Amino acid sequence: MSATTIPADISTRDHILKVARELMQTRSYLGFSFQDIAERVGVRKASLYHHFPSKESLGVAVLNEAAGQFQDWAATRTGTPESQLRSYFRMLRNALGAGTRVCPAGSVVPGWDCMNEDLREAVRQLRAGQVRWLTGVLRQMPQVASPDRTAAHVFALGQGALLAARATGQAHDFDDAVAPAYALLGLPE
Repeated sequence: MSATTIPADISTRDHILKVARELMQTRSYLGFSFQDIAERVGVRKASLYHHFPSKESLGVAVLNEAAGQFQDWAATRTGTPESQLRSYFRMLRNALGAGTRVCPAGSVVPGWDCMNEDLREAVRQLRAGQVRWLTGVLRQMPQVASPDRTAAHVFALGQGALLAARATGQAHDFDDAVAPAYALLGLPE
């Protein structure tokens, strides 16, 4: 793969993060190397170590950035709990690229047993942030008997739907996977 030109308004570190996230979401965390990133960014592999001492530290940075982006997104959500949940599913489908990509956290989990604890903790924190937000939204819905459990279910459903759509390359498979949740939660489609 040829190197990309680093835009003038982005630092080398941020460009590395962007490329790493793209590779994590399309190839999985285990499916790329520092050499792949160096080639795409247009720097020597040794230069990557100036910004990230290891692939694991790069993975943690990508996951922390994704968690922060989710928090920024969540902070802008307004409206009814139902509209917020629909917005969550739309965000997963559109922002994460259902059919072509998976969540950065979802890209790490298949290799869980060979990941270091820092990387595992970053995945847990990303999940916890989303489940916490979902719980808060679901608590506003009287028809939801167990907001904590339902939030964990909605998170897992979203992750599974992204994987299903990635396996087929079809975004509509994400839609089909989450459609029953709309009915269960009383969300108009």
